[in-house]
Amino acid sequence: MIFNVFAASFAAIALLAMLGAYLKRPKRAELATSAVLAVSAASGAYYQSFWTAVGFGLLMLWGLYSATNAVTFSWRFRVGLTLALVALTALSLAPTVHDEVVCSSNKPLAELRSSCPAVLKQMPAEARDAHVKLAAQGDKGVTQFLLQNVGFRLVRGLDLAGGLRLVYNVQVDEAIRDKRDRAYDQLRASMTKELGLAAGDVPTVEELGKLAAKVKLQKPREHAELIVASFEDAADSAKILDEKHIAPFLREMTVLRGADGKSVTFRIRNEVGADVRDKAVQQAKETIHRRIDGLGVKEAAISVRDEDIIVEVPGNQEKEFDRIREIISETARLEFKLLDDAVNFFEPIASATDAALPVGLRFEIENAPLGLSENGSARSLPSYFARLNKLDNETLEEALKRMREWAATLSIDEDHEIGFGKVFEVNPDTEEFEHVGWRTYFLRAKAELTGDMVRDALAMGDQSDAGLGGWHVQMTLTPLGAERFEEITGANVKKRFAIILDSKVESAPVINEAIGGGTARITMGSGSLQQQLADSRKLELVLRSGALPAPISLSNEQRIGALLGQDAIDDGLKAAALGGMLVLLFMFWQYRRAGGIANLAVAFNLLMQLAILAMFNASMTLPGLAGLALTIGMSVDANVLINERIREEVAAGKSARAAVALGYDRAFSAIFDGNATTLIAGLIMAQYGTGPIKGFAVTLIVGMMTNLFTGVVVTKLLFEWWVSGSRNVKLVLG
Repeated sequence: MIFNVFAASFAAIALLAMLGAYLKRPKRAELATSAVLAVSAASGAYYQSFWTAVGFGLLMLWGLYSATNAVTFSWRFRVGLTLALVALTALSLAPTVHDEVVCSSNKPLAELRSSCPAVLKQMPAEARDAHVKLAAQGDKGVTQFLLQNVGFRLVRGLDLAGGLRLVYNVQVDEAIRDKRDRAYDQLRASMTKELGLAAGDVPTVEELGKLAAKVKLQKPREHAELIVASFEDAADSAKILDEKHIAPFLREMTVLRGADGKSVTFRIRNEVGADVRDKAVQQAKETIHRRIDGLGVKEAAISVRDEDIIVEVPGNQEKEFDRIREIISETARLEFKLLDDAVNFFEPIASATDAALPVGLRFEIENAPLGLSENGSARSLPSYFARLNKLDNETLEEALKRMREWAATLSIDEDHEIGFGKVFEVNPDTEEFEHVGWRTYFLRAKAELTGDMVRDALAMGDQSDAGLGGWHVQMTLTPLGAERFEEITGANVKKRFAIILDSKVESAPVINEAIGGGTARITMGSGSLQQQLADSRKLELVLRSGALPAPISLSNEQRIGALLGQDAIDDGLKAAALGGMLVLLFMFWQYRRAGGIANLAVAFNLLMQLAILAMFNASMTLPGLAGLALTIGMSVDANVLINERIREEVAAGKSARAAVALGYDRAFSAIFDGNATTLIAGLIMAQYGTGPIKGFAVTLIVGMMTNLFTGVVVTKLLFEWWVSGSRNVKLVLG
């Protein structure tokens, strides 16, 4: 409804502007430009694109004001820009004012309007979605129309309003296990070469398999720091334990020899393990911080306590909290592993009549590619895999847990593992693919590539003619990763290569040829386009921010109230308000009308700061309020310099117009220098400060930028308007 009104109004303005451009030649450029902008705004409203309509609408108003006859074109042009910024500022602050005034947290739920977040949360999901959709279209009134289309909010910080406190435990044993597994691969390759089983510098899979006849290497699941080697011949043990051979491993591991001379235990040193634990926790903290910053969440406090990471997020938006929990919990451990389809591991299990299987698990057959034959043709083999659909009374994660528990009972050698991927089926009602269960993949245990070889990631839609419009994540690999990726794909043409994220197989494409160029992609399955888009953007964020060095688990969650008492909050607000009022009163008393102009600029400056902070969904803390109070003083400081300069020019006998022009020109260098030094201090605090210090710095930097605009541009416009009339106008500066 409201969009239709906007479209009709902008179209009418466009017609009038075009008529004016035809009739008034001197204003043709301004009016024709306004007509084009009005048509663009009408198109945005017609297609219900809120910010397109608003953006072009504000530009149209700017152009129309420039076409008036007030003062000079230069003055009208700058005033039009200022008026557009005033409108944008008011629009950006409207949701915050509504939430703080209309939806006060002190009011009972029954007294709040339907536009308040607390009321919307109480609605059933379907009713809430329908309400939000109608409100965004403009069928629920102007207030709800603005609230649903303007997503900017300036919320109170933890010290003013409380928020969410999450405590995550870093499973550091997994980080140690990863280090042990890398040492296992290196030790295994080294033994293969030392015992004369490898023809080249890098042993092949077949050559590594020959090692099992001479030595059995084990990675005990219950001991993350151990590698156990059992030799068939004591002479081979002595050869491997030669100091020259094991010297590279002794820097991080100790070697315990068995009494029989055939068994050897490699253990990660205690100091190395402690260092891995500390680095895992610190890296997890930094990764979580990058992810939260990537979501646009400001003022989040992240701290470490032993092996726990504490995240405190200000605000009260449950939807935002859900998104934060989901992104933080993504381990984003990315691995590329080859499938070993030639083994057909599940065939004997599927044929066994006495096998104890989970409820709902069944075996199916697929045509698995085995690579190229000697004559270059593709080979394949009917291969079994296990599939488990979720039951009616369980979630998909519960179904996966049952399947993992069953797979853990199977006997698998150290070189292989079972992977689990999603199964999709078409829902006949919605005609869309839905995730219904899980299937198995028989994988080689060694990861050919890992996530630390990914340099960048970008969510992209399928734009090819043969594509179906789905979404995927395009990854750019590091030089080392690109070289390794091309080598692996070239050596395994017509075999499957599994892409594994957080221990789940996202896809297992067939390698058709060697893939160079340093790019790879992860497809988002067969879900709906909306789900693919959400999944791809989430994956893009977690890959860019880096994988967690170890899995984390949520050990505690609680809502916390304001850290400051209400009396302290009230006193802080009163102090900021009183300080600001005293500054404004002083300016008016000292400079009279010129002081009034400065006060108008200060008020606009304050509103612009709040609007910019709201656009970034920032949180306002008590230090932030202090920053706002400080920028009021900075704003009037610029005007004090300008007014004193104008006074000097007036005393020197200059006319009013000349005094204003010279006063601004000669004061600008001092104003710029003062703001530049403030910017340097603010940037340093923002870079190295945390929590309240960073909040203060951000507010200070924003205030400095708006201060330059309002103190130099806006006040000059008012002064120019003041002196634009009679040549004998008298400047009153106290």
